[in-house]
Amino acid sequence: MPDLLNISPGHNINPFRVDSSGMSFDLYDVVGQRLTSHHFWMARQGMRSFASDGRYVWPAELDLMAQLAGLRLSDRWGCWKREPFTESSRSHISVYAKPLT
Repeated sequence: MPDLLNISPGHNINPFRVDSSGMSFDLYDVVGQRLTSHHFWMARQGMRSFASDGRYVWPAELDLMAQLAGLRLSDRWGCWKREPFTESSRSHISVYAKPLT
């Protein structure tokens, strides 16, 4: 789940790690539902960096895609520990199953 609640209106960046060894932040394209996660850290050879691109989908979009594929939602949790999925969940685990015929 993207952390859009921590982004001020009109901004598209969310820093999520800043410490003595480096920093990390996500750069969002809210309209395109895409993000690039940037990571910088200090190494013996100097500053190192890594970036990864991703696209996020909302649970409702996954539900629709599953429905179109003939699947149904069987479980949804807020994390791998099977805590409830709520409006404040920062992640979700969605399990789909093929209906019995």
